[in-house]
Amino acid sequence: MTVALGVAVVATFALVAVELIAGYAGHSIALVSDAVHNLTDVPTLVLSWLAMRWAMKPPTPEKTYGYHRAGILAAFVNAVLLSLVSLGLLYESVMRLRNPVEVKTSLMLWVSVFALIINGGITLAVHSGRRDLNVRSVWIHNLGDALSNVAIVLGALAIRYTGAGWVDPLIGLAIGGMVLWSGIGILRESSHILLEGLPRDIELEAVARALLRVEGIQEVHDIHIWTLGTDLNALSCHIRIPDMHMAESEKVLTQVREVLASEFQINHTTIQFERAGLPAHAGLYMPEPLQRTDD
Repeated sequence: MTVALGVAVVATFALVAVELIAGYAGHSIALVSDAVHNLTDVPTLVLSWLAMRWAMKPPTPEKTYGYHRAGILAAFVNAVLLSLVSLGLLYESVMRLRNPVEVKTSLMLWVSVFALIINGGITLAVHSGRRDLNVRSVWIHNLGDALSNVAIVLGALAIRYTGAGWVDPLIGLAIGGMVLWSGIGILRESSHILLEGLPRDIELEAVARALLRVEGIQEVHDIHIWTLGTDLNALSCHIRIPDMHMAESEKVLTQVREVLASEFQINHTTIQFERAGLPAHAGLYMPEPLQRTDD
């Protein structure tokens, strides 16, 4: 995947140069908008490539969790760039609607076909790694690029055969809106992870009730679940058990880890055992602690 991202950087640089020259020569705001859009792919791809390299580095005495968050941080920065650039595209497209110019459709058509080949190739190259939020930001970005290239091809044909010059800035508006939508989505998800929010596919109470099914556990409280990186979730909690031998408590701990790993794919856990019967000072997530009930 790192090789694919490296090749994508070089291909995107070439595409940006071609689209900027062709957009200027052909008076096409759609091509210029797409060139600027693709230009934002360069820092996106570079950050994503660096993030994947960093994520493979082992933990250090200072970075005890390793560099798993590097990809999430890269996705956050990419999303900010996407959102800012989209606002510029929207503004420029509105200006072009108010002051239309003649577009050279032949140049617009062939360059957009070339761009479609490049962006489609990058999208297919990173498709298999899209479970990673960082790679998914690249995948979504280039998929949007490819779709915008299709729109530019259709727009060029429409302008050629109907003379509807307003189609060009209209496509620019559509591209800008699509970029803004995707950027906000990635920004929302990456910020949720950076703020150590609960993973989207996990319910806190469901985890607590699953732990209470383990024999010997009487209460679970102070549960915290967060994401360290792609497919790597962590949990810490307090569990109350009756007085028992250390060997027995180890068996309970083993069952707890098995339940968390098999049912919720949580593999990094910090469990604190407490003696049952002590007064409660904390809640499940700060209402009441969840306790075993005998039905």
